[in-house]
Amino acid sequence: MDNMVDEKKVNRVVDSGKGTVPDREPSRRQPAGPAAAPVDPPGHELPLLLVAGFRTLIDRLHAELATQGHPDVRPAHGFAMQAIGPAGATASELGRRLGVSKQAAGKTADRLIALGYATAAPDPADARRKVLRLTPHGIDALTRSAAIFAALRAEWAHTLGPDRVRDLEDMLRTVVPPADRFQLDTASWLSG
Repeated sequence: MDNMVDEKKVNRVVDSGKGTVPDREPSRRQPAGPAAAPVDPPGHELPLLLVAGFRTLIDRLHAELATQGHPDVRPAHGFAMQAIGPAGATASELGRRLGVSKQAAGKTADRLIALGYATAAPDPADARRKVLRLTPHGIDALTRSAAIFAALRAEWAHTLGPDRVRDLEDMLRTVVPPADRFQLDTASWLSG
């Protein structure tokens, strides 16, 4: 995680003019006395924790995928394979689904083809277009990813408790778009 955001530096920027950087002590959230209310953490901590949780899951997924025969898969490849899906996609469709240009989608598609995760064949409806389809190797990567994510979720449930993980998921569902509206363009959104 060498390119993670240094939270102390971010806090220093956000909290400039307020004195010192706030410490991340668990006691900060606990009442000081019987009548004292818990102190909420600064607002910028929530997105940092969400991104750090996401990054932790994705990094662990890719480390495990590497041991299971998929050492070349990168997060962007996973988003692209999800966007190609079982029905396939043209480069233009892939670009729209990922929120990137057709050229960027074409580069990603070329990389997936070179790694053996996808193929491109003429579109039966329009010979000028090529349709990307996942290979058995690509489907295997996605199938293994699903199993690894299930194992990672089980680890979180073991650490936090299954009810707390379900509560976390339920709470997030109330503040994020419905599952059918998830955007797969996270990689381009973060870099743009």
